[in-house]
Amino acid sequence: MFSGKHRDTGFNLQLTATLAAGLLAVSEPAPGSRHDMHAWRPSGFPEAFTEREGMGDLGYVGSGLLTPKHKPPGQERSAGGREANRSVNTLRAAAEQAIAHLKDWKTSATRYRNPLTRFTLVAKTVTALPFHKMNRPP
Repeated sequence: MFSGKHRDTGFNLQLTATLAAGLLAVSEPAPGSRHDMHAWRPSGFPEAFTEREGMGDLGYVGSGLLTPKHKPPGQERSAGGREANRSVNTLRAAAEQAIAHLKDWKTSATRYRNPLTRFTLVAKTVTALPFHKMNRPP
């Protein structure tokens, strides 16, 4: 989990949120600086979204979630494509707000400087704080 280049630890948390920016669930931390799809598969969320519609950013293309469309190489997006991406991103902004609320806790917004053996416990504690703030279990 330690990057020699950046001299810092890294992990990937997956989260689900409502369209009102309410946090629904947070996954276990996936170690290292890995692609979103690499952390998405073992998180347990793909099974939860088999019968629900979900949205994600471009890191989730191919996951079955609604995502914005890539710009075709060497071409411009059509007006309809730009409008479709704008619609998806407008709805997806709620998840970005939920991430921002999670980062309100200083522990998740700054570098982790404690022993890596306690990393998972600290991540679980920090992600439980927003649920405690909302008065409901994670």
